[in-house]
Amino acid sequence: MRIFIAGATGVIGIRLVPLLVADGHVVAGMTRSAHKADLLRELGAEPVVCDVFDSAALAHAVASFGPEVVMHQLTDLPDDATQMASFGDRNERMRSEGTRNLLAAAAAAGAERVIAQSISWELPGNRREVTAEHERAVLQAGGVVIRYGQFYGPGTFYETNPPQQPRIHVDDAARQTLPAFAAPAGITIVVDDRAA
Repeated sequence: MRIFIAGATGVIGIRLVPLLVADGHVVAGMTRSAHKADLLRELGAEPVVCDVFDSAALAHAVASFGPEVVMHQLTDLPDDATQMASFGDRNERMRSEGTRNLLAAAAAAGAERVIAQSISWELPGNRREVTAEHERAVLQAGGVVIRYGQFYGPGTFYETNPPQQPRIHVDDAARQTLPAFAAPAGITIVVDDRAA
């Protein structure tokens, strides 16, 4: 399968790319950071440097690759959890405008399926509505929404101490993402079901 992953250098994308390549898929990994292209190449992906907010460049990038599946693993979050509040608007833009642009690019390229990351916990006020609209757009496109628990493990905000439920170790989250490629359209939940 030809799979285009937007957000391929995020905490899930970076783990998902080698799993998909090992399964024999041809993967394009999109990042907005040119300095991460070599990392994607090392993982076995075709690097695509593109900003999701540049709709024309994005449409060209997706169409040029010709994917069967487009996966949305994009977020705009800080490296430091204490800065989360100041990144709220940026991440909401990723879930709204970024999602619209990626869905349009996938449709124009004739992709058969779209899979998008979401969350399995409640956000306050307007942030909840932005996430709900993100999910509705993916579902209306016949896609799959993956509601992940809060990530913990290397490279996350919770490297050593797991957060409260719902949660999922980031390595388990990547492995449990693989069945979404064959899942019917709808919502799937990826959380840790082990006792605290």
